[in-house]
Amino acid sequence: MDLLIVIVSLILCYITGNIIEKNHYKKIKARELKLYKSPCLTYGKSFSRSSKIKNAYLVSSSVVIGCDYFKSFLASLRNLFGGNVSAYESVLDRGRREALLRIREEAYKKRANAIVNTKIDTIMLDPLGTKQNPKVCVTAYGTAIEYDK
Repeated sequence: MDLLIVIVSLILCYITGNIIEKNHYKKIKARELKLYKSPCLTYGKSFSRSSKIKNAYLVSSSVVIGCDYFKSFLASLRNLFGGNVSAYESVLDRGRREALLRIREEAYKKRANAIVNTKIDTIMLDPLGTKQNPKVCVTAYGTAIEYDK
């Protein structure tokens, strides 16, 4: 009976986690389509220097995303046997995309044309082995540039 309760709760965690993750991905994709190519992101020092720069702003955002219980269960099993913990890859992907979207939205509000020298930092807030679900903090920042017309 106890095993049945554990199996049913894992199935419920899997289903609810998948629903939440798919809904978040849908929202991210819709917001990415709205900001398609405006403003553009660069991760290095290469950007157009043909126009004069009118303004430059620091844009930054932080996102904290936690894992669902099913992914935490899979990760703890993987941690016992060793190897790549692939259960967290979608959590990291969602966190990075959300952080980049937030800085792009902030730059768009300030009428910037590009965000240069974009950096992304990732920190694991609750490592494996704690009683809580692991959480990931993703911080993205860069310099938003508005060109002179």
